[in-house]
Amino acid sequence: MKIEIWVDEKAEDLKISVTCKQLTSDVEKIVASLRMMNHQLTVRKDQEIYLLDLEQVIYIESVDRKCFVYTSDQVYESEFRLYELEQRLEEYGFFRVSRSFLIHLQKIQSLKGDINRRIRVTMSNGEQIIASRQYADELKKRLGVM
Repeated sequence: MKIEIWVDEKAEDLKISVTCKQLTSDVEKIVASLRMMNHQLTVRKDQEIYLLDLEQVIYIESVDRKCFVYTSDQVYESEFRLYELEQRLEEYGFFRVSRSFLIHLQKIQSLKGDINRRIRVTMSNGEQIIASRQYADELKKRLGVM
């Protein structure tokens, strides 16, 4: 891979161009990473690629090494691993609550204490996600309820 950067004082906007022999999963990941900077997430459903605004995402779940992105009415698949999404989306209000879940903090409807210091989080779509005790205190701190 070769990376070239040109500085043009007359440029009015940032332009990123990707040249490749074929569209591989690595190239798709690079483009998806760039889209996250524009508050979008590249996802797949039924052999189609979609660009979701991060505001649409309620939570992300990892199952059998695949990541599923949930909105109010659809489920999509992401090419990224959960830890990659966690790193990239933390600054946009996403928080990891367990080994398998990353939630959008702005989409939380309610919190309820559960057994063993866990927290039952109800999301805006009605789904309930258990925040493990490992993440529970930090979740309460991030939400200002501690």
